[in-house]
Amino acid sequence: MTEFLDVYNIFFLILAVAIFLRLRSVLGRRTGHERPPFDPYSSRGEQEKPSRSGGDNVVTLPRHRDEAPATGIETDERIENVDRMAPEGSALNNALRTIVSADRSFDAKHFLTGARSAYEMIVTAFADGDRRSLQNLLANDVYDSFVGAIADRESRGETIESTFIGIDKAEIVEAGLQGATAQITVRFKSQLISVTKDSEGRIVEGDPNAVNEVTDIWTFARDTESPDPNWKLVATESGD
Repeated sequence: MTEFLDVYNIFFLILAVAIFLRLRSVLGRRTGHERPPFDPYSSRGEQEKPSRSGGDNVVTLPRHRDEAPATGIETDERIENVDRMAPEGSALNNALRTIVSADRSFDAKHFLTGARSAYEMIVTAFADGDRRSLQNLLANDVYDSFVGAIADRESRGETIESTFIGIDKAEIVEAGLQGATAQITVRFKSQLISVTKDSEGRIVEGDPNAVNEVTDIWTFARDTESPDPNWKLVATESGD
């Protein structure tokens, strides 16, 4: 369990909390501008592409700024990891460096590793209608939208049978710091098999023998002044 307790490994901590501790609280508040999520199991052309903004979804909690770094990784190494992901001097590199400076628990390499795991867990939980797991991983706005889509599916008596094949590629494409809230956008290219069936077990969408190549662009956010190291999914978008 020690690897789940390393604060720098932010997303593995999310998974540990979701699977073993089942936190009852969810960071976030409604903004009045809720957006529907991208449904990876519906026709790609029918999905809306919501805005990536969502930084107001994280509740601010105080943190003592004189706390020792929790990652055990020196700043120089964290900067080197940023430079490996984005060309030095680029807008993305500068944005990630800003987050490193603001959040001594942040390391881009471990963030991306955790993001891959969180992506698979969220996609799988959505297919299974697992509201509890989603609640621990999503900001309130996104959670409400996902649950709405699940409820709509259930009202039609439909179920999804899915197999997550894997993630071909995950890369950070955008980052920023708005006040104390860090936002990082990741493009995922994955493969999955999904079939939607009606209440009689008849296939209404999908092919059990077809592997779908999916591109999703997801934005995660965290309050850098909070002692909670968890990141939340705050916006989703389908990619081309």
